[in-house]
Amino acid sequence: MTKRIALSTLLVVGTVIAATAQTAGASPALTLQSLKYIGAGFAVGLACIGGGIAVGGVGAAAMGAIAEDASLSGKALPYLGLAEGICLWGFLVAILCLTM
Repeated sequence: MTKRIALSTLLVVGTVIAATAQTAGASPALTLQSLKYIGAGFAVGLACIGGGIAVGGVGAAAMGAIAEDASLSGKALPYLGLAEGICLWGFLVAILCLTM
């Protein structure tokens, strides 16, 4: 768990350093437009990671339930769609970040 936290912190710090890097004599690189892109990237990336974790857990449980009783497939598979919907919400938030 500590490796994940360290890697996440390193990723965020690296992104901020790359976004704020300046060349000699140029204006600051961290503008509102660059923050929009960073926010949109985080929205999609984190939503897709969360959706993937959810689909992995729900899919494994659904397949286990279907293996025991095939009549449960109609009840178990809609939950996979709900878990995948998390990625779509992240995409919609990214579109809102870029258009506003």
